Amino acid sequence: MDKDQRTEEFSLQALRAGDRTEFARLVETYDKFIYRLALRMLENQQDAEDILQETFIKAYRNLKNFDGRASLSTWLYRIATNEALMLLRRRKPEAVSIDEPSKDDRSEQEPLEILDWCCLPEETLMSSEARAHLDKAIESLPASLRIVFILRDIQRLSTRETSEVLDLSEMAVKTRLSRARLHLREQLAGYFGEKLIGKERKSTL
Repeated sequence: MDKDQRTEEFSLQALRAGDRTEFARLVETYDKFIYRLALRMLENQQDAEDILQETFIKAYRNLKNFDGRASLSTWLYRIATNEALMLLRRRKPEAVSIDEPSKDDRSEQEPLEILDWCCLPEETLMSSEARAHLDKAIESLPASLRIVFILRDIQRLSTRETSEVLDLSEMAVKTRLSRARLHLREQLAGYFGEKLIGKERKSTL
């Protein structure tokens, strides 16, 4: 996300007064970011559209209480994230938590296999096939790691903004992001490993 999109670009006085023109400008600025976040979290277009709509409905109703201490984008992300997590919990209450993991919870432990695919050509890393494998790997992440990865590496929020959205410490955000990246590398090791082997075979011919 463009980090320069800040609260001061909008008239809080107009938004709090229910100015529909200013609110429409707010929606136009952030709707694609909120939709992309919801789609990544829920993996369903209709669900993402529902979360997008609910996010802006709640925002409109509660703008009078917005204190401006966080950016509007952070506030909107918090609403959208909470709405998406509530939907996930209703469907799989035992599988969705962003609380601190227990010592016995191995779903967030460091993965064992790390593969460095830095030497692969960019067209391989950015191919539609590679992105499909990456999307599948992201879906396999535990919810507590997936949401941090989405906010930081896909939505491009800062560590501080992510901590505010999720109500976590910045250290917890950094730790979970590191674990998410390591899990993804482990999940993608087989796919990119084959690409590396193929590249090495070609170089020896």
